[in-house]
Amino acid sequence: MLAGSVLAPGTARTSRVSVPEAAPDEVLVHVEGCGVCGSSLPYWTGREWFTYPGAPGAPGHEVWGRLEDGRRVAALCYRGYAELDVAAADTIVELPAELDDLPFQGEALACAVNVAAAARGERVAVVGMGFLGTAVARILGDVTEIRRDTAVEGPFDVVVEAAGTQDALDTASRLVAPGGHLVIAGYHQDGLRSIDLGSWNWRAIEIVNAHERDRQAYVRGMREAIALALDGIIDLEELVTHRFPLERLEDAFELARTRPRGFLKAVVCP
Repeated sequence: MLAGSVLAPGTARTSRVSVPEAAPDEVLVHVEGCGVCGSSLPYWTGREWFTYPGAPGAPGHEVWGRLEDGRRVAALCYRGYAELDVAAADTIVELPAELDDLPFQGEALACAVNVAAAARGERVAVVGMGFLGTAVARILGDVTEIRRDTAVEGPFDVVVEAAGTQDALDTASRLVAPGGHLVIAGYHQDGLRSIDLGSWNWRAIEIVNAHERDRQAYVRGMREAIALALDGIIDLEELVTHRFPLERLEDAFELARTRPRGFLKAVVCP
């Protein structure tokens, strides 16, 4: 099969590799598409704690595709930049026919669902309107959307930080009302962050880490995302702005890194 690999920071190639073998508790997924996640960008740009070259298909984990029996599914896969990948059988979520031909990067949509569940409140702001922030805003409905260089006055009962940068964290922290909630949804994987802990203490704000490591929480999130898509609350086409063939994996990563105006999500389709 054809698979993409990150050979070194800023360099990706496709090559022919062996088809993965599914264990007894796994299923083989014929990949239709896999999103490029913001959490993968430090790996793409390079950090001293990563090793290269990466495994074929890694770090693709926003996968949808078809099983051997033809069922269309979203799946928790981890080497999804390939024509085929394997997934644990208990993490497969079948997609209804109403969503045929629509992109459904299940893991990413489940993240948005889980963040939204942690961010309910009377007055809510979302800082960082990329894919995750936009999806969370659509799920929550009546929120204030805060983009880069947007001048907004708080305070807000709940502020979701969805960009994963120091600037976004500073902005989100500043906007939280006394006794309010700061929901950290951005991926802060490119180094240490500084915080004004004295201000957090004085305002008695609650810090919520919206990330999940329980894979069944992702499965539940994928199922909820399907319901939201069927209800028209999540527009799956809106959330995917760029598509690339597997041979252009490098271009997909670079677009996700540079984030030109109008960009939300790049997906790679074998």
